[in-house]
Amino acid sequence: MSNSPASTRLVPAERLSAINSLIAEGAVFDGNFHTTKDQGIKVDGHLKGNITFEAGGTLHVGATGVIENTRLEADYVFIEGKVLGTVIARKALEITGSATLLGDASYDELIDMHPRARVRGKIEYRGDIDALPT
Repeated sequence: MSNSPASTRLVPAERLSAINSLIAEGAVFDGNFHTTKDQGIKVDGHLKGNITFEAGGTLHVGATGVIENTRLEADYVFIEGKVLGTVIARKALEITGSATLLGDASYDELIDMHPRARVRGKIEYRGDIDALPT
């Protein structure tokens, strides 16, 4: 895939390297991406639509990527670019220092927000609060 990602602290590097779909830098895609398979997609271009992985899934929004008017759902979500919409990460959500998220995000297990990340919206833990270590 194009452009190597920023150093990931939470999303497993092997999940990012196994990504098999790409919306390339300079490309504009208007529509939805949906799969029942545990696959991955990287967005370096501009996507207007939703991305849904019913089970599994890795979404990487590259530094030049822009996703808008959207609902994103996957096990692993790694954001370096710009997202306008709702993000749901079932395992891990990582928002880097180059990222902008304008919308709400929810996660079930892990979150990592790097210094300088820009988020305007609510972030919510969807897991069992009582199961957290005290």
